[in-house]
Amino acid sequence: MTAQIPSQQSATNPDADLLEKIRRQFDSAPYPRIPVEENPKDNTNYLYVHNLVTPYYLRTQKVTNTQGKVILDAGCGTGYKSLALALANPGAKIIGVDISPESIVFAQKRLQYHGINNVEFHVGLLEELPKLGMEFDYINCDDVLYLLPDPVAGLRGMQSVLKPEGIIRVNLHSSLQREWYYRAQNLFQFMGLMDSNPEETEIGIVRDIMKALKNDVILKKQTWNPINEEDNESILANHLLVGDKGSTIPQFFSLLQQADLEFISMVNWLRWDVMDLFKEPDDLPPFLALSLPELSTEERLHLFELLHPIHRLLDIWCGHPQPEKLLPISEWTDANWEKATIHIHPILKNPEFRTELTECVTQMRPLIISKFLSLTHEMVSIDSTMALCLVPLLEQPQPITSLIERWKQVRPINPVTLTPTDQKEAFDLVKLMLLRLEGLGYVMVEQP
Repeated sequence: MTAQIPSQQSATNPDADLLEKIRRQFDSAPYPRIPVEENPKDNTNYLYVHNLVTPYYLRTQKVTNTQGKVILDAGCGTGYKSLALALANPGAKIIGVDISPESIVFAQKRLQYHGINNVEFHVGLLEELPKLGMEFDYINCDDVLYLLPDPVAGLRGMQSVLKPEGIIRVNLHSSLQREWYYRAQNLFQFMGLMDSNPEETEIGIVRDIMKALKNDVILKKQTWNPINEEDNESILANHLLVGDKGSTIPQFFSLLQQADLEFISMVNWLRWDVMDLFKEPDDLPPFLALSLPELSTEERLHLFELLHPIHRLLDIWCGHPQPEKLLPISEWTDANWEKATIHIHPILKNPEFRTELTECVTQMRPLIISKFLSLTHEMVSIDSTMALCLVPLLEQPQPITSLIERWKQVRPINPVTLTPTDQKEAFDLVKLMLLRLEGLGYVMVEQP
């Protein structure tokens, strides 16, 4: 289903020309240009990012069910992310909205091809979302906000249709990581190549200029690679991207505050840990050792981007401000743990992981869990005797007490002392494993 959100945009609106240029650019070159038949169903990392269970858990320490949820793909483009949202959230209804009618046509074809029926698409702006007359459990706004003339208006549009417990995934381009692309855009604006909608002629001029430059010219070294030689989409998305703006973490947090939204987490939070940037995290220079623990979340993230601007996107989850602050699981007492129920992340409930887990346990070899879901740069392995605790989680959540008893059945005797396995020892070992896996995003630990 396709519909047009009624627009009241005035011709005198100073941002109207820019929005029209953006619309024409994506009408002429719908994004992303991923073939209709391509399917992300086997890309667990991609599905993990689009699964709403993760941010709900990070905020509430509760595991939600995707059945019946209503998800908005704000700026859906050609629908590849709409498809990922449908696959990652079984039973949810997907609503796609985009400024580009041509992109919407492409998105419809994609979802129809893959047999996704619980979906509808609308042409419109983020500021006009209230006109849909709907509220959403989850909003995915990926690679959109940095193009808007007024990002706060876009955030407010999403905030106004977000349910009280709902969550928004939204991102901005990093001005630090993309510094040289912004210089390239300034160059091509100066040359007049972005005065109107960049098309084949402008793309060809950019390609000719960059190829003609010596390889040690800094702008070429920083923004050009062999992919650009033939890839029009890459040039449009970087060198000639109309409306593109960069931000820093403090600027992003300021936008959230203006839109009355609260930061929850970075989407790839495990790759934003400032302590990972130091050779010896336990032996920092005195100034850092004293000051780092006092930094706020915003300050720690800003320090990371100043030291190591590797992320193209400042990619976050946010929602309506919540008064209740939860006790971090790392600070739970044993009494908290004894009442806990353990869930494995639903994205891991696939045949490939089930087969590997079973074989590792029966063959007594380590489970390389990061082979199936890689959330850090490090390999994550689990000893086979500990991995057996994950087997029943593939069927249903389990009380931690059940997992402890299961482990004791396999390790009834301490291999060193040859005495019966102590209950406290078993409890501590299973808890330590679960705490590690929970911190890495593989399992979720829930209290009543």
